Amino acid sequence: MIAAALLFAAAPASTATDAERAFAADAQRIGQWSAFRKYADKDAVMFTPQAAWARDFLRGRKDPPRAISWRAAVSYVSCDGRTAVNSGPWFGVGGHVGGTFNTVWQKGAAGWRWVYDGGGPLTGSAARAGAPAIRRASCAGKPKGAPITPPPPLSTHKAEVAKADNGRGESADRTLGWDWQVDAHGTRRFRLFQWTGRRYVQVLTRHARAR
Repeated sequence: MIAAALLFAAAPASTATDAERAFAADAQRIGQWSAFRKYADKDAVMFTPQAAWARDFLRGRKDPPRAISWRAAVSYVSCDGRTAVNSGPWFGVGGHVGGTFNTVWQKGAAGWRWVYDGGGPLTGSAARAGAPAIRRASCAGKPKGAPITPPPPLSTHKAEVAKADNGRGESADRTLGWDWQVDAHGTRRFRLFQWTGRRYVQVLTRHARAR
């Protein structure tokens, strides 16, 4: 089983779920933070619990003796298949369920890279092992506007004193969009929207409180 996972990690990823499996396999093979660095986009964001650039958080960080593990239970995919949000359970080094994760993947010239990674508490029971469910956005119709309207810009004064942080993103074809917000205490919210052919529907919401 382990050998099969390592062989899979060496094969080129054609989908975001392939990339997720390779990412998780590499965490066991080369080390947890080494795998995070390998698959991170240059502008990837993670949380500590405040928002941080992955390139800064991961720079020089030593791998723990044993890595956590995880697997995608569902993958929300854009119409063009080049952006996806994977969600599923992650497990501690002892094999117990630690919570859920949400990872945003985008495919570019360098292949699949993650641009957002955030964990949170387990919501409901952990999904059974097996192939992840694929939920693709509709290719019908033409999305009007962005999936998520950006908030108005802060004034100079507010930008200087604001404690909260937020961000948003969307697929190139605008059939998938997400946003996140983390407050001054580290409590985070993540939302995901998909195009149905007629309108955008919120298909995923996750809240994570700072520990």
